[in-house]
Amino acid sequence: MQFQLTEEQAMIQQLAADFARQEIAPLAAQADRDQQFHVPLQQQALALGLLNIAMPEAYGGAGLGSLEVVLVTEQLCRACLGLGTTLCVNALAAEPILLGGSEEQKQQWLPRLTRDGEFASFALTEPGAGSDAAGIRTTAVRDGDSYVLNGSKMWISNASLASFFVVFAKTDPAAGHKGISAFIVERDSPGLTVGEPLGKLGQRAAPTCEVFFNDVRVPLAQRIGAEGEGFALAMRTFDQSRPMVAAFGLGLVQRCIDEALPYACERKSMGQRLIDHQAIAHKLAEMQIRLEASRLLTYQAAWQADQGQRNTLQASVAKAYTSDAAMWAASEAIQVLGGMGYSTEYPVEKLLRDAKVLQIYEGTSEIQRSIIAREMERNLAQGR
Repeated sequence: MQFQLTEEQAMIQQLAADFARQEIAPLAAQADRDQQFHVPLQQQALALGLLNIAMPEAYGGAGLGSLEVVLVTEQLCRACLGLGTTLCVNALAAEPILLGGSEEQKQQWLPRLTRDGEFASFALTEPGAGSDAAGIRTTAVRDGDSYVLNGSKMWISNASLASFFVVFAKTDPAAGHKGISAFIVERDSPGLTVGEPLGKLGQRAAPTCEVFFNDVRVPLAQRIGAEGEGFALAMRTFDQSRPMVAAFGLGLVQRCIDEALPYACERKSMGQRLIDHQAIAHKLAEMQIRLEASRLLTYQAAWQADQGQRNTLQASVAKAYTSDAAMWAASEAIQVLGGMGYSTEYPVEKLLRDAKVLQIYEGTSEIQRSIIAREMERNLAQGR
């Protein structure tokens, strides 16, 4: 494995860093207060080629890989996790179509993201089925050449902005996870309703909503893959997307250092700079240690995805470790700044609020550890 970025990778990383610093960072505090995404950012990022990076060129994307997605995501989320997340999670909705969709579906739906700059949402989680994805209760009943969907989804990212949804529903409720299928559902479908954005502790600029389905009719042509393949498709999607989600936390850990290190080098206490006190210096050093470890884990998981290798174990390790590192670093950044860290005058209190959900969505830290243990057992059985 190469530990040096290619010239192209370094260029796209720098482009993302410049965009984040110039366009996202100045909007972050106000977007958090307003609890609203700044929609023009989408078109700006799209014009610069910072979105749809891993989408094949045939569908209007850049045709790059998961590692390039991680490089860009890290920089966008370094400036603001809420705004950065909103820009990045279209990839989550596109992935099931790329992995399981027909060529006709790819040609019909993916250019709407790459060419037209539309938003889409991945709709799996429900009020009673978060970590237990197999426990979803939304149903899809076959009726001639269409399906009728009934149920509700919860915590759906970008739902208030989305023009279509990738929805997972039970086509055979008695079959458990093997009875789940995936569908592409238009936003303007009769019977589909999107609730108001939910109030949240952090990532307030990233809209998250409930979505309701009341006899929503979906054409057979909009089912992704065969009946019963939805759960496996969702799990494969997570293997691809978890390095990106790990990069959310990676950007936040870097931002914690960006805020805490200069403050510690300038602020004096008891006749010394804060960084000259060993207790503070060690906090900063530990931040750097966890940043470097998080980055290597995340880049490895992304690299494996690009090589076509099974990365379930590494993606979960990266997601779990980086999420925990982000929460720890945000708390310690507040500690370094002391009273000012607790004040809304400085951005570190926002970093703590934004960090917490990293340990919850896309599989909780506990679920990641269960996946890791399962993969360890699988590797043992295979003699690895």
